[in-house]
Amino acid sequence: MHETPTPPGRLDIDESVAGVLRIRIVNPARYNAMSLSMWEALGDALAQASQRPDLRAVVLQGDGDRAFVSGADISEFGAQRNDPAQTARYDRAVARAQEALTTSPVPTLALIQGVCMGGGMGLALACDLRYCNAAARFRMPAARLGLGYGRDGVKRMCDILGASRAADLFLTARTFDGVEAGRIGMVHEVFSDADFPALAQARVQAVAENAPLTLRAARLAMRHVLGGPGAPDAQQVDDAVQACFRSQDYQEGQIAFREKRAPAFMAR
Repeated sequence: MHETPTPPGRLDIDESVAGVLRIRIVNPARYNAMSLSMWEALGDALAQASQRPDLRAVVLQGDGDRAFVSGADISEFGAQRNDPAQTARYDRAVARAQEALTTSPVPTLALIQGVCMGGGMGLALACDLRYCNAAARFRMPAARLGLGYGRDGVKRMCDILGASRAADLFLTARTFDGVEAGRIGMVHEVFSDADFPALAQARVQAVAENAPLTLRAARLAMRHVLGGPGAPDAQQVDDAVQACFRSQDYQEGQIAFREKRAPAFMAR
């Protein structure tokens, strides 16, 4: 008998909501694990998105409700990470995708249901905002696999969760649920399984309806404060802030406030 091959993973791009780029990670047979080709495709998609002036938010989520991303696709390590050159290519692809999220000019949101482990945690932590359902399951299993975890990813976890909690998660490789993820700051909010789709989408919509130039300026300011390679300088931040005050959106915001209606921002 011939074994049926597992369909390759892929990314689905959804732009049905104006101004929102939704990237869905699809590899259901492996709980949405990321293959090398998927890491590279994600980096490409985010690089293209960063050049779009019409974009207001990027949303990252897994296919279905069983998993966000279960990590890297370990089944291909024998072919893709079995010598230094291949390992370096793989690591570059992962780093590029995560860096593209952290340096995105627009807000990035991770919507997490089910399994979120290893590289999935890295992707989620690279996003500005993270929401999960109560049934989500998190784990950093590198120590159970003999893998080294890059310093940028470790630093990001320490920055967000604190060094003590990062040590706990890395050194024990334990699994924790969505409720604990909310308590330790891994995610911003935890929703019930039934409410997750509607409430997570409401958060996306709230971001997308805000003034785009203000959000971009805030992203620059946060990157400047956090520092690191490629961080914008103070002048870039000041220029972005002043552009907000010169914009039509600033005028629209004031008028809408006086008229007690929702503003209609145009990113100009």
